[in-house]
Amino acid sequence: MDSKITITWHGHSCFSLSADGYTLVLDPYDDSLEGYAPLCLFANEVLCSHGHHDHAWLPAVSLEKADASPFALRAVKTWHDDCQGKKRGENLVHVVNFSGKKLVHCGDLGHLLTPEQIAQIGPCDVLMVPVGGFYTIDAVQARQVADQLRASVVIPMHYRFGQYGIPVIGEVEDFLALAGDLPVRRYPGSQLILEEDTPRQIAVLRYQEDKIEGTVKK
Repeated sequence: MDSKITITWHGHSCFSLSADGYTLVLDPYDDSLEGYAPLCLFANEVLCSHGHHDHAWLPAVSLEKADASPFALRAVKTWHDDCQGKKRGENLVHVVNFSGKKLVHCGDLGHLLTPEQIAQIGPCDVLMVPVGGFYTIDAVQARQVADQLRASVVIPMHYRFGQYGIPVIGEVEDFLALAGDLPVRRYPGSQLILEEDTPRQIAVLRYQEDKIEGTVKK
């Protein structure tokens, strides 16, 4: 079994995780999201953190049959706000385990994690975390969540840049200014290949509308 995982950022909070010929999509968005091209993804499985249009647009993903998933999955219940869901409801943090690696997708997390939630999720190798604020945790809180989970690789998501993203949320630079001892690496493309020796970092992936063989078709 190949222990490599290809992580692809499709913009906003949407990612593909691919390993052993199997692809999992997280939080696909609909066609109304500012700036982004319509998604057209192929995968074997799709997970959504909550039911909002920019995180649960299932028509964007064509599902293909495959053998058993190589990923072990868990979901930890959290909230989309800081008042136990009274404003925006529930949010699921998805925990993906593969070949000794743990990847965590926070969805639209709206608060710092409680001790119980930290224990349920545990330290992680990769953390995909919202940083834009307003609808989610902001840059300062995202950095705290990364510390809470002792994340080795942090991938910021749910922020605006240029013409892309919800106008009221913040930019990624606010989060990068808080990098501390985590080196910032800006990737030329939308993919990061997680390997045994991938170093600690904040990984800023680049949104691309180009085709990505096996996951995207336009």
